[in-house]
Amino acid sequence: MLTLVPTPIGNIADISLRAMEALFRADILLCEDTRVTKKLLNILSERYAHERKEQQFIALHSHNERRFIDNVDVSFFDADVIYVSDAGMPGISDPGQLLVQYCLEHRIAYDVLPGANAALTAFVASGFVETQMLFFGFLPHKGNGRKTALLQALYNGFTTVLYEAPHRLHKLLQEIALEDADRNIFVAKELSKRYQHFYKGVATDILDALHLHVKGEWVVVIESAPARYSSISEADILALSISKKAASKLISKITGENPKQCYARLIES
Repeated sequence: MLTLVPTPIGNIADISLRAMEALFRADILLCEDTRVTKKLLNILSERYAHERKEQQFIALHSHNERRFIDNVDVSFFDADVIYVSDAGMPGISDPGQLLVQYCLEHRIAYDVLPGANAALTAFVASGFVETQMLFFGFLPHKGNGRKTALLQALYNGFTTVLYEAPHRLHKLLQEIALEDADRNIFVAKELSKRYQHFYKGVATDILDALHLHVKGEWVVVIESAPARYSSISEADILALSISKKAASKLISKITGENPKQCYARLIES
């Protein structure tokens, strides 16, 4: 049997009784990072005086998940198998979904325990009253893919939740400020940890408040705005035999992006 077990996103006391029982009961632990999981089990064992047993630890992360699935035998799951990511709920911007798919295809019993999740925690903490929300995870790091994804995040009609790395947080806030200077956003730092902090306002105000204090893990919640829909993508327009100036005008009509900024971006790409 396979069990997906969420782990605390920061505060170790957020571990559930069911999660602890599953972790200590397991014969095999598939881990995003075996070092992180071993450290977690050592802390839990010491804090809650739980006796450890011999267990097998196997690394299973985004770089080897597909290879593992392609080579694993169904009999592997005759043992009590657990999967844990480094923090939070497996399958949410972390590996896990391919394992569930494998179990469904091969009629292997599996379970998913509820638990800590940074996206939902930040969504509730944001105070935005539009309770229909979309989760985008991490945006592409650069290029047209990032631009397109950001516009989708801003103009989909729903409250939208993103994850962002600390070294790209300023960039994201600047991009949002350029696209919609009046949009309210909420950013949460180090959820459930000692240095947890919330910031809410327009992007420029948050940039001023942050200064250089961006270390740590961040969740960004974007207030909803009216949706903009089009079946024509930026890639479709760029495939046409037209100048970049003409393409930038068409893209701006569809997305609402500033035409001059769009043209400058296309020239640089």
